[in-house]
Amino acid sequence: MQPLMEVQHLKKYFKTGGGMLHAVDDVTMSIEEGRTMGVVGESGCGKSTLGRTMIHLLESTDGKIIFNGRDVTHVSKAELHKLREDVTIIFQDPYSSLDPRYTVERIIREPLVISKRFSKGEIDDRVEELMEMVGIDPRFSLSYPHELDGGRRQRIGIARALALNPKFIVCDEPVSALDVSIQAQVLNLLQDLQEKQNLTYVFVTHNMSVVRHISNDISVMYLGQLVETADTETTFKRPLHPYTKALLSAIPSSDINKKMERIPLKGEINSPIDPKPGCRFATRCIYATEKCKQPQELREIEPRHFVSCCRCEEINS
Repeated sequence: MQPLMEVQHLKKYFKTGGGMLHAVDDVTMSIEEGRTMGVVGESGCGKSTLGRTMIHLLESTDGKIIFNGRDVTHVSKAELHKLREDVTIIFQDPYSSLDPRYTVERIIREPLVISKRFSKGEIDDRVEELMEMVGIDPRFSLSYPHELDGGRRQRIGIARALALNPKFIVCDEPVSALDVSIQAQVLNLLQDLQEKQNLTYVFVTHNMSVVRHISNDISVMYLGQLVETADTETTFKRPLHPYTKALLSAIPSSDINKKMERIPLKGEINSPIDPKPGCRFATRCIYATEKCKQPQELREIEPRHFVSCCRCEEINS
């Protein structure tokens, strides 16, 4: 099956006073239509930058972006305007991502107006449909974002993202700013919408429990690079990269009789500015040897299970 979204050797660098920051460095990934790819890793690993570069909120430094079989790495302004109807984003903060001067109705209406494809009557009907779709009561249509709670604000962000019937959505930590009870409601809403409209998600998060709930596949990032990619069940049952194992060991358990065997990470974190070749996790890895100073590549260790670790077979034998 041809993936809906694919990136090949994607790079996004930022120039700093100290050198070039490698936020996303040689990432290759594909997401099949109707599935959710969870992208996980600690803060600053580049997962949000990856999602934003995929949809041209940030322009790539190098590599390819292929959407629905078409190379969209470099597009004209007109082509980007059309692409914006098919790919979109749900932001992390449901307050700062909404214009405080706009009412709920106007926020949802805006992308429909900008597209210039709908009459006023069609826009009115679509706004009403979207509010019902995401569970916002019509009585809030003339409310402003500051008058609503975080859950309702995020529902507005979801409605806005769905306005033009996109195929691909980057969910950039969409529940991290919400209370736990509201998180579950929003996650269930996203799953229902995906099932009904055959949506494809990249779900960016640092929460392993959340990513397990919503994702079909998981990619683990560390300092701008993918270190492991597999389906969700495989990732949780048979993690192969030492960093993935450490992340999973930190998940709290509700079973009071289960002994926690957390894998502590020690050592210095490498700088993402002009990093040296080799495994970027090596300075914190208990299995690291001189061999790990050589350039690493994402290898298929098992069917559809890719790992970037030169000692993977030795460690897991």
